[in-house]
Amino acid sequence: MNTRLKALADAGVSIWLDDLSRERIESGNLAGLIQNDSVVGVTTNPTIFAAALSRGDAYTPQLVALGDVPTSEAITHLCATDVRNACDLFEPTFRSSHGFDGRVSIEVEPALARDTAATIAQAAELHALVGRRNVLIKIPATLEGLPAITATIAAGISVNVTLIFSVERYRAVMDAYLAGLEQAAAAGRELSDIHSVASFFISRVDVEVDSRLVAVGRADLAGKAAIANAKLALGAYAEVFGSERFAALSARGANVQRPLWASTGTKNPAYSDTLYVSELVASGVVNTMPEKTLRAFGDHGEPGVPLEGRAAEGRAVLDEVSAAGVDLDDVNAVLENEGVEKFAKSWDELVASVASAQAALR
Repeated sequence: MNTRLKALADAGVSIWLDDLSRERIESGNLAGLIQNDSVVGVTTNPTIFAAALSRGDAYTPQLVALGDVPTSEAITHLCATDVRNACDLFEPTFRSSHGFDGRVSIEVEPALARDTAATIAQAAELHALVGRRNVLIKIPATLEGLPAITATIAAGISVNVTLIFSVERYRAVMDAYLAGLEQAAAAGRELSDIHSVASFFISRVDVEVDSRLVAVGRADLAGKAAIANAKLALGAYAEVFGSERFAALSARGANVQRPLWASTGTKNPAYSDTLYVSELVASGVVNTMPEKTLRAFGDHGEPGVPLEGRAAEGRAVLDEVSAAGVDLDDVNAVLENEGVEKFAKSWDELVASVASAQAALR
């Protein structure tokens, strides 16, 4: 067992891997990460699957078996199979953590990010197709995604809410989750079976804010906004899940919606390659990492000062960034639109890759 990663887990951070492929499952790599590196979950997105399906021929036998089906249907089955098999690997973790960990995520199509009804429908379809109780359906935290989150939770389906950049939108996400639990309770559902994480994006915030700080001559503030944002988010989490509203749901068996730090690979080479792991330690949070970041922390990472109770520090930093002339509302809007567009582009690449493979097989 890697002692540095174990120390991070012992500090209360659930370590999830931000990557999945058939090769990773069939080679035993994922099982090894579970056994040796404290990995207790997996997240995926269209970019990850596009990369996985473009390498080698691991998916060819299933494509042959699927026959001449529409490309989008083939993609759904290929991805769902990987997620199902990963869910099976994590089943012991799922049981031992009472459903909080041992989770594997699969995302609705990026093109549905602005379509509430279609998101609700596909979330139900993906949940049924994977057919494992430890799957999480990823729904983006767009304005149109919020009611889809509520409806999906109300239906008893566990959700990973993705593409959260601002604390204001994070509060709306938590409200959507609680509303879904309230509807589930009214329908007589067992609340203890419903789980959710809220994926709060980190490094992309610094990339966007840093470029604007340099433009206004305040490079001295660079590299601070993302972690400050996370401090505020954790403060909001403590407030919402310490409220009377949640206490009433908790009494009926409801679970908290855990914060998940996403986009934690360092994009600026001037920063520590473990910055968004070491500085984001808190009890009960998830940090989903690309394998490169996981290996870096396992080699030389150290858990930093816990984030709990430091919301005021975060607010002070973001106030200074705003005073320097950075429009944080515009930053968040740009990041959300870019996130949706990047995943849509990856989906298009995935469609082209699979369509080409299908044509070759014909």
